[in-house]
Amino acid sequence: METTEDTISNVTTEKCSVQADFQYGFFTVTYSLVFILGLPGNAVALYYLCKRRQRSRSSNVYFVNLSVVDSFFICLLPFRIYYHNTGNNWIFGDVPCRITGALFYANIYLSIGFFTCISLDRYLAVVHPLMYMKLKCTRCSLILTIVIWIICSAIILPLILGGPLGSAPENGTRTSCFEDFSTSMWQHRLAPYNICALIFGFLVPFTVVGVVIPSLARRICRMKSSIHRKVALRIIVFILVVCMVCFLPYHVSHLLHFMMRLDIIQDCALAMHIYKLRRITLALVSVNSCLNPILYFIPYLSRKLHAPYSKQTYNIQNGKPTDKASPKITSPCPLPSRLEPVTVVKAKVEWSVL
Repeated sequence: METTEDTISNVTTEKCSVQADFQYGFFTVTYSLVFILGLPGNAVALYYLCKRRQRSRSSNVYFVNLSVVDSFFICLLPFRIYYHNTGNNWIFGDVPCRITGALFYANIYLSIGFFTCISLDRYLAVVHPLMYMKLKCTRCSLILTIVIWIICSAIILPLILGGPLGSAPENGTRTSCFEDFSTSMWQHRLAPYNICALIFGFLVPFTVVGVVIPSLARRICRMKSSIHRKVALRIIVFILVVCMVCFLPYHVSHLLHFMMRLDIIQDCALAMHIYKLRRITLALVSVNSCLNPILYFIPYLSRKLHAPYSKQTYNIQNGKPTDKASPKITSPCPLPSRLEPVTVVKAKVEWSVL
């Protein structure tokens, strides 16, 4: 769980301190816009995703959980807005600081986790439809969702219960929350959370997305032109834009900040730039919470703007799409063993989440 602070380290504190006066207004404006736009957007998305028609989709559990995480994240923003608007002065006490601060960062990585699951789910649905249909019957999406929540809880609870996460007032004028930590606290308590964030919040998810998105794009481009193909391509573009604008810059600055805190980077001028970059990307990562509802409505808007929805199908023979007529399997679950193996099925390109 990464943190930021105005003094760099034991080595650099005496000769170098970093400031970013623009951060107070920048955080306030950015978080306010995310709150104003994201709260109604996610409320509408949750209402639509929880309708009976949508609950029948096994993969819809990822979209519902992502929307819940975004909504909860947005509800925490008023605390951060007030904190930054008053010059990074926390007035709500130690326990609220621990809870809101830990949950603030936890929601970022929960969003990344469910975002990765959605990408992997769409990859399996299009590139490996036979495997996808079997996984649908085993409630794999629900199991994976529960595992993600358990892992997150196991990481967050020790952080909240482990002691104060704020600093004492500086000359009686300012109380920081989730920053201005001592070097000892950084090295012995916070470093493991930063390592976990870099590995499981950056390296693993971006590796998964980097592998599945190109394969998914190639398979989609082989399909004949249709509303489904347009929807699929728009979803891929949306995923890439959010990753490049929100998540990638955030974790690049996170890595640089981590190196700075370990005294690998000690140059004062470079430390100043890293600190400013860190503040900007920390605000921008929150923007994904008000952008994600667009992902849910891409199929609906595409159908309204182009053509009436039609349940188009394409044939999958030995894992490859084909337009030739073939036997049709109507049940998504595996058939009795005496009817297997099945090499040809007819499957719909299920890109709609609404």
